[in-house]
Amino acid sequence: MGAAWLTKKLLLLGLAVAVASAGACKSSGGLGDIVAFDETGEAGKIVEDANKDLNKIKILYRDNEGKRLEIRQALETNNTEDVRRLAGEIVTIINEGTNTAADAIEKLESARAMKINPDYERYLELKIDSLRSQLEAFQNFHKAARTLRDNYNPQDGAARDKVKAEFDELTEKYRKTMEDARARSSEANDLYKDTVRKERQ
Repeated sequence: MGAAWLTKKLLLLGLAVAVASAGACKSSGGLGDIVAFDETGEAGKIVEDANKDLNKIKILYRDNEGKRLEIRQALETNNTEDVRRLAGEIVTIINEGTNTAADAIEKLESARAMKINPDYERYLELKIDSLRSQLEAFQNFHKAARTLRDNYNPQDGAARDKVKAEFDELTEKYRKTMEDARARSSEANDLYKDTVRKERQ
């Protein structure tokens, strides 16, 4: 089985790299059996389109992580102006990421509902679960950022400490949920790598 043939089939399935990377799927008879399913090719086109959204989310995630570190530094120095400015920027980033993730989930769900290979369906299930976990994580951090933007006041010690404590709690939830999301995405990536390895043997 040549490398060119495998590449052609992977392109047909639309399993482009997304977030960390995309995944491929394997039936008991190999990738040739997958394309025998009537709607797998069409599902692959939808996944390819969804991957464009996933790449946007990856960029937004990087931007958000940078802002998260900046806002930590601003909190340590009680810099009200920077805290509120950065919190507002984070809210904007997360709003954009939430909308993009929702679009990607809708596309992947529509592909998953088609007549496709069970292993391909499992790959899509993992990616969808990962995206939903990311949405949950961003919702926690979105709430934390809004709290800082609207209520942070270093002049009121009690109120400041309360806001900081809530921010820390929600940020920790964000971190743990994002770790879970990345683990599910990695599982999908491993499925892809294992499929390619077996097809090359």
